[in-house]
Amino acid sequence: MKIDTNTLFSMSQANQNFSAVARSVDKNGEAVVLRNNKPKYLVIDIDNDDYILDLTDEEKIDIVAKRILERYLPAFKELAK
Repeated sequence: MKIDTNTLFSMSQANQNFSAVARSVDKNGEAVVLRNNKPKYLVIDIDNDDYILDLTDEEKIDIVAKRILERYLPAFKELAK
């Protein structure tokens, strides 16, 4: 992965001014947040398909299904009664 130094943010910068991180993502498609001067987190624009092109349709469905199940698990448990 090629990292643009303009998209690097320290953890404290990201914490204090996340809107700057978001603007960088809007402009560049991604931003990297450093922890202890090492890349730790990659913030991406989820509308950018470049990051999920390597997944099969079934893998994408599994990811979405897992998210839905985690979010609505109490409702599903209630419906199962």
